[in-house]
Amino acid sequence: MAGTAARTAIRTQGRRAYAAFGGRRSGTRHPLVATAMVLPLAVLLTVAFGGWEAVLTQASSVGVMLGR
Repeated sequence: MAGTAARTAIRTQGRRAYAAFGGRRSGTRHPLVATAMVLPLAVLLTVAFGGWEAVLTQASSVGVMLGR
C-alpha cells in the first residue's frame, strides 16, 4: 500500500507537467478552424482518387431529381 501512494503522486506530477506544456484543452474547436484543418486533406484525396467526377455525377443526379 505504501508504494501505491508514491506512484500516484508521481503520475499526478507528470500530468501537471504535460498540461503546463500545452496539453489537450477541454472544449470544442471553432468550426472554421476544423474546416481549415480538414479541407487540404479532402482536396488531396479527391484529386488522388478521381473523386471530382464522382461529385459532379452525384450533383447532376440530385439536380435532375429535384428538377422533376
